[in-house]
Amino acid sequence: MTTLRKCVLGLVAAGLTTTGAMAGASTTKQWEAATAQAQAACGKASGLRDVKAVGEPAIFDDTSPLTAVLIKGVYPQAHMKGQAGTMLCLYDRKTRRARAVEWAPPAP
Repeated sequence: MTTLRKCVLGLVAAGLTTTGAMAGASTTKQWEAATAQAQAACGKASGLRDVKAVGEPAIFDDTSPLTAVLIKGVYPQAHMKGQAGTMLCLYDRKTRRARAVEWAPPAP
């Protein structure tokens, strides 16, 4: 085998190894974008006004592609008289759908 051929094969092998390692990794920007997408979908699903995410989301692995987000906001119904509310939301990263339910923290 010629030296040039060995060099080319070595570069190709190195390129494939690097590409494979990079394919499974996510950048910080991708994680931030995914988190922002989950929080936005959960804010909408909650039905609350002036929503904000509380704490960091809980991100399940890809075998159960869910992200759990705790959302706080204000109930929009007139009879609630501006009362604050908390919702627990599950965002499905595969279908990009969010479902929210009322959340009351356990009593101490």
